[in-house]
Amino acid sequence: MARLINRQPDRLGRWILALLPFVLLLVLYLLSSEARLAVNPNDKLLPSFPTIFDAIVKMAFEPNRRTGEYLLWADTLSSLRLLLLGVGISALMGLTVGLLNGGIPLIRIPCSPVVTALSLIPPMAILPILFIVFGLGDLAKVMLIVIGICPILIRDLQLKTLSLPEEQLIKAQTLGASTSQILLRMMLPQVLPRLIEAIRLTLGSAWLFLIAAEAIAATEGLGYRIFLVRRYLDMSIILPYVVWITLLAFAMDWILKVTSRKAFPWYFGRNGEAQG
Repeated sequence: MARLINRQPDRLGRWILALLPFVLLLVLYLLSSEARLAVNPNDKLLPSFPTIFDAIVKMAFEPNRRTGEYLLWADTLSSLRLLLLGVGISALMGLTVGLLNGGIPLIRIPCSPVVTALSLIPPMAILPILFIVFGLGDLAKVMLIVIGICPILIRDLQLKTLSLPEEQLIKAQTLGASTSQILLRMMLPQVLPRLIEAIRLTLGSAWLFLIAAEAIAATEGLGYRIFLVRRYLDMSIILPYVVWITLLAFAMDWILKVTSRKAFPWYFGRNGEAQG
């Protein structure tokens, strides 16, 4: 029917509609920057594109005079190492505990309330405790990511396991499957695509915790650099760093999405699930 709710753009239309908001934001920034610089050429709040470009070249392609490092790449490697470590540990713990909680009532009954309570604790509130317990090194930053997203992954995978059809569980037991066989051969394959979806949804939070921890106690990293140059109001570095973090997060989300679609094609056509 010719109603707006039924209209779908073609491939070209999808690209145009997806890029349109970004183009509008760039135009808005350009106009605002020109207006402020026309009033005050030394304004630092909205630097011009050439100034931003010069800052990117300086950070990414010129070695630092003191350390000899290319700061943007050194900061990126440092942040990605901590982020991937924290997300990887969280995913492994979330999958294990979530599967056991959802599959075995004797484990779910004592563990589920604890996991629920942990998921409700604001991670940033316990950051000072983490620094006291684990020191000011990388371990505290990784633990902040784990504490921040692991309980959410556990609860999500527990709910997914509990939502599996009861008929499958009865049929597997009728055929003589043991508890470990049911967990590993029936539940685990159906929970894995949901794990990837849950990681995608918590990536933004993981970045937030990492940037916050680096801002407080670090000597390198994307968050450390942003808060370091904040003292000088150097928006020509802060803005590219923010855009770079966004691009990294977008790339990680896209890789997870493509991996999930390749590995679990059956998951994406079922009931319109995981179309994002």
